[in-house]
Amino acid sequence: MRTRRASAEDWDAIWPVWRAVVAEGETCPWTPDTDEDTARDAWMLPSPAEVLIMEESGGPDGTTVVATALLVPSLPGLGDHVVQATLLVDPKWVDHGGPPHRPRLRGGGHWESASRLAAEQMIEYAADRGYRAMQLNAVISANPRLVSLWRSLAFRLVGTLPAAFRHPWLGDVDLYVMYRFLPTHDR
Repeated sequence: MRTRRASAEDWDAIWPVWRAVVAEGETCPWTPDTDEDTARDAWMLPSPAEVLIMEESGGPDGTTVVATALLVPSLPGLGDHVVQATLLVDPKWVDHGGPPHRPRLRGGGHWESASRLAAEQMIEYAADRGYRAMQLNAVISANPRLVSLWRSLAFRLVGTLPAAFRHPWLGDVDLYVMYRFLPTHDR
């Protein structure tokens, strides 16, 4: 999987992933019927925000966008060393690795899934940009696999927003705020 910064021209490849994740209504705060223009305005933010795409080679057009991430400084000025991150992984690729490869156990007992690879690459990208910490503001408590993934990547639960997410069949569930320090890189 290759991660790169997206440009405005990448929106047509990002939109199907964004729509598929949001339409499920299980992991993102946007309403499942969010239209494309609203989605673009919410995701393709101006600098200092950065949008990433994670691509897998071998798709019908040579590459397939598997995931997209939005990185935004958490606060301006003296708080801009912390990045707020949102990662959307195409549901066809979540947990099981998706086509064309299968998940396999790798060192440390972690599954090599598209979700994990995309998360690792998002973290590495942010660290390479000089961010010193990353926060996730809306991890759905009712999604144990997602919570487990972030915990396995050294994120700590630092806060709970009670009943802050209207889950489509579980009703109001808690949102977790998760946080981790990032490795420092020589620039």
